[in-house]
Amino acid sequence: MHPEHAQLQADRIYLGWQYALLHPDPGLPPKRPSPVEHPAEPVDPEWVRRERLNEDLLNRPVKIFRTFMAVLAALILVLGVTGLLSWSFALVGLVAAGGVAAFCSYAVHQGDRAVRHRIREREEAARRLREERERELFHAQEEHAARYREWAEKKERFDRQLTWYAVAVPDEIDRIDVAGGTLPGWSALITLLGATRLYSGGHLTVLDLSEGAVAKDLIELARRGGDDPLVWVLPVDLPRLDLGATLAPEAFADVLAHVVSVSEEHRTTRDLSFDNAILERVLEVLGENATINQVTAALRALAQVGDPREDLRLGLITATQLERIGTLFGRGVSDRVVIERAWALESQLRKLETLGSEAVRLPPARLRVVSMDRQAGVFGNRVLGTYVATALTHILRQSPASERPWYHTIIVAGADKLRGDVLDRLMDACETSRTGLVLTYRSLTPTVRERLGRGHAAVAFMRLGNAEDARVASEHVGTEHRLELAQLTETISAAGAGVDGGYVSTVGHAEEGDDERDVGRADLKEDITESTEWGRRASKAMGETERVLHRSREFLVEPHQLQQLPTTSVIVTDATAEGRRVRLADANPAILTFPKTTLGEFDEIRDAVLDRVQEKAEPHEPSPFEEAPPNLGPPPARLDWRRRQ
Repeated sequence: MHPEHAQLQADRIYLGWQYALLHPDPGLPPKRPSPVEHPAEPVDPEWVRRERLNEDLLNRPVKIFRTFMAVLAALILVLGVTGLLSWSFALVGLVAAGGVAAFCSYAVHQGDRAVRHRIREREEAARRLREERERELFHAQEEHAARYREWAEKKERFDRQLTWYAVAVPDEIDRIDVAGGTLPGWSALITLLGATRLYSGGHLTVLDLSEGAVAKDLIELARRGGDDPLVWVLPVDLPRLDLGATLAPEAFADVLAHVVSVSEEHRTTRDLSFDNAILERVLEVLGENATINQVTAALRALAQVGDPREDLRLGLITATQLERIGTLFGRGVSDRVVIERAWALESQLRKLETLGSEAVRLPPARLRVVSMDRQAGVFGNRVLGTYVATALTHILRQSPASERPWYHTIIVAGADKLRGDVLDRLMDACETSRTGLVLTYRSLTPTVRERLGRGHAAVAFMRLGNAEDARVASEHVGTEHRLELAQLTETISAAGAGVDGGYVSTVGHAEEGDDERDVGRADLKEDITESTEWGRRASKAMGETERVLHRSREFLVEPHQLQQLPTTSVIVTDATAEGRRVRLADANPAILTFPKTTLGEFDEIRDAVLDRVQEKAEPHEPSPFEEAPPNLGPPPARLDWRRRQ
């Protein structure tokens, strides 16, 4: 797959971006050879002067003797002319003196020739050395030019190459378990994962038990993409929550029994069955479409708590129902046990009494968020969270399997607040209905460890502050793996977005309407930049961190390293046909907006590049793998989540 054709793929679940370089940094350019590096000096004038001086010193006696013989020859000639010396003797003297003078002149001339010869030899040697060095310099410059062209090509590939590759798992995976992490880290991961699911045509339900508004950016992003998300903030929006209203009495009794078990961690299956039996019989008396407040009224009557006439006056139960409830379990030894359990059930379920009391028909939405109000009590939030999770489980069990895996995705943030059996049932229901499930756990409790990665699931680890949790995660991943962490991840995470404020309910003022909305042009990259805090802060940080764009460090998967992971770092492990993969990703959704980010995975693009090299592609031909991905295009047509269920 070519990156210029890279689009969001519905059959991939995107969890972050992997920093990797296909082409290493070529370093500094090769140094140009300088002609003054080894200069070829001309003949030294001082050496010439010394040579001539030495020759003059050697020739000085000969020149003096020659001068003497020349003067003697002139004197003999004068004596011969004046007749003072006979010409016979004068001729002999002239010949002798002139011959000696001529011989001396010849010797001086030969010495001068020898000096000139040595000077010419030295000049010729210097010339040859200069030519040799010029040839060497020429060859060195040619080699430098070739090396520089090679370096320039490598530098161009290095500068133009992609640096961030998508980290995704196939939709064959049934579930993703996210262990550890901070609220800002979860916010980044949920924003990225949710946005890519929505923009590829899917539906998303977020159950936020973290009380940290981790889906706030995702909601803003969905709005900008043309959707109108539905947000319930419990317990304020409990009257407008109709989840589970259409469940059969048996399923409704099962849901309520699990809700009661929240406060009783060691409650067994037998105990749940006993509670379920009580609730089923009560619902049998109340009939179909019984509400929670009717159930609690019946339980009060069964437990003999308060005055039943008040419930009769409010119309919660009828006199006939009250009479039947009084004879449900007869009288005897077990009566006290039934009364105690009915009292316990009523005390827990009364927190849900307003459920669905003001339910209205809401417009369809592809993003639904159910969150717990951080101002509410911790125990009450656990009850509400368990109810929503269990009700979703029964809705999924009654739904036919989807034709497309992960078409509907459920994200549970803070799943470690749910009981193990509630999680097991939700996992099984999602697997049989082919619904994608993402569970995030703040800590690795024994309940979480038993279920981490169980079945066909991918596991992702984020920052683990607890030393014991970090040790367990390190053993799960394997300490032999060496991962590359981009300095940009550390820099942006240090100045990254936090989780500010909370959710704003939308169901209170939602209006029923047509699903045909004017979506307009939807560009995921632009929407992330303009509508999420991650996009805005990353744009600012990018301008301040240009110098660290290509810096990274390697680390081993050891406990102390997992405790120091940047906020948005995610170690993703999943099984493939080739074996188990371990990859380090950055879940920051703003990385998609970077110019050197692709939706293709690193292994795919690396293999494609190797194939091109084997095919001996033209070296000057620009590689398509070094171009930024194009506009992701508009999202597919909106689908009705309610009809899906």
